[in-house]
Amino acid sequence: MSESTDTADRIARHVAEIPRSGIRDYFDIVQSMDDVISLGVGEPDFDTPWHIREAAIYALEKGRTSYTSNAGILRLRRSISDYIAKYFRVSYHPETQMLVTVGVSEAMDLALRALIDPGDEVLYHEPCYVSYHPGIAIAHGVPKPIPCREENQFSLSPEAVEAALSPRSKVLILNFPTNPTGSTLTGEPLQAIAELARRRNLILIADEIYAELTYEDNHVSIASLPGMKERTVFLHGLSKTYSMTGFRIGYACGPESMIEAMLRIHQYSMLCASMFSQDAAVEALNHGGEAVDKMREEYRMRRDFVHRAFNEMGLFCLLPRGAFYAFPSVRETGLNSREFAHGLLQSEQVACVPGDAFGDSGEGYLRCCYATGFEQLEEAVERMKRYVGTLRN
Repeated sequence: MSESTDTADRIARHVAEIPRSGIRDYFDIVQSMDDVISLGVGEPDFDTPWHIREAAIYALEKGRTSYTSNAGILRLRRSISDYIAKYFRVSYHPETQMLVTVGVSEAMDLALRALIDPGDEVLYHEPCYVSYHPGIAIAHGVPKPIPCREENQFSLSPEAVEAALSPRSKVLILNFPTNPTGSTLTGEPLQAIAELARRRNLILIADEIYAELTYEDNHVSIASLPGMKERTVFLHGLSKTYSMTGFRIGYACGPESMIEAMLRIHQYSMLCASMFSQDAAVEALNHGGEAVDKMREEYRMRRDFVHRAFNEMGLFCLLPRGAFYAFPSVRETGLNSREFAHGLLQSEQVACVPGDAFGDSGEGYLRCCYATGFEQLEEAVERMKRYVGTLRN
């Protein structure tokens, strides 16, 4: 037996069965090409505001490069507590109900591993962020997607959640505003899902990383509804709102018993987020509001532009109500998602993510991130129009 075969046989089965990220695989191709306009990776194109970078620089100059408490710097947790109380109308104790993590991705991983026993079902709405299904599988749970459809604005109905429930259902993941569709969940449907969670004793993991990038409605956290704080792990962070992706600061808030369980895993794996990134996060939360408002309005302008452009070129696109992604349909072209995305990349050097990377419900669509410069967006749209025109000739 060869060495490669021997080592492959030793990989844990539940890990070996996890597919590579559809986003990252696709952008391995993009990196090998020239003159590509990328509407792919979900990362703000704005520099982190200077006063936040300055706080990180000052921390480095002061030698703040050591370990912190596993839970995170208490000063940061207090700032998070104040911020959530003000913007999300939920109160969490910074010493016992809060954990600073290495991005929201780690927070999601910790929540799943802390809550799931082997065989527990975890429900989530789809199309969805690419890590949910594999993250559940890594935690030995059973992933159970709930398809969301264009005709329902890609939002989640309480009826669909109830239909998906079984005696093994334990956790429901919500991500609103949603990556990749930009859909939101408010009003009566949100209230009804909260009531269903209480009645069926579900635990909620609320990934609200895009909450501040809500354009049409006021964002309402499900954790703020009656009886939901006690059964919800609230996840948030600074990557998208403050353009701080590389700082890797996320956080989880929830009942003390759940946060304690997550902390036990965190202290044996990541230990803590970097000290100088935490110092920068304090500055962002305490003094970053004006920059957030400016970025959100810029995203709104870009959203309106790409939404109009896609519909004018014949790629039907719902108006994204949050986040910074458009999700146009390519079904009218006769191509599937991967065929369209690959053809667009090869012929016009525009990179968008095929919709099926976000689950089977995403087939027939593209995720186009408009968190890029307006001039690049204009050029990308012109190239896409040209490509769509060739498909109709």
